Amino acid sequence: MDPHGLIYGLDLLGTAVFAFTGAIKALRHQLDILGVVVLATITGAGGGMLRDLVLGDTPPAAFRDERYLIVALAVGLLVFMSQRFIRREWSLIKWADALGLGVFTAIGAAKGMDYQLGLVGILFTGAVTATGGGIIRDMLVREVPAVISRDFYATASLAGALLFVLIYPLQLGYTWQMGLPLLMTFLLRGAAIVFKIHLPKGQMGGDLNS
Repeated sequence: MDPHGLIYGLDLLGTAVFAFTGAIKALRHQLDILGVVVLATITGAGGGMLRDLVLGDTPPAAFRDERYLIVALAVGLLVFMSQRFIRREWSLIKWADALGLGVFTAIGAAKGMDYQLGLVGILFTGAVTATGGGIIRDMLVREVPAVISRDFYATASLAGALLFVLIYPLQLGYTWQMGLPLLMTFLLRGAAIVFKIHLPKGQMGGDLNS
């Protein structure tokens, strides 16, 4: 299989999936059609843009190939127009988010490897690709980003990126090289959803100025 075609296909899939989660989040906050489309586009393409800016790969891929933005825009419009049919399926956002997390973790780690980064750099590019759009999405609707607040989120992405690094020397082929980290990230995130796994949280409360 052509590795570039595989990565491109996964990238578009991840964009569509994350755009879906952004549009759903916009509907839950009762935004208008413009707000839904904007949140879908930012969620779908934001992580990749942040990664490319950090790597100095400019303009970001989403601007060099407008199919990324077109896919995100189309998903946002589709979700807005079909909201009556999906209103009862809000739980889909968690599983769609888990799939997008896995897809973008693998893609981000692969790009970090292409740039010959070290372990920490590859973990970072994997995690920022997977979580960057969601961070921007949550901040725009004035929520604490999920990546730092709940559900074994960024940890699953980091574990998937680490697996990418560990199996890279085995030369398993691009399908396995991308598929195994994607699957591991998805399964870890899915386990967190089903079994309500959380990292330990801070317990200090009260007024910090007191």
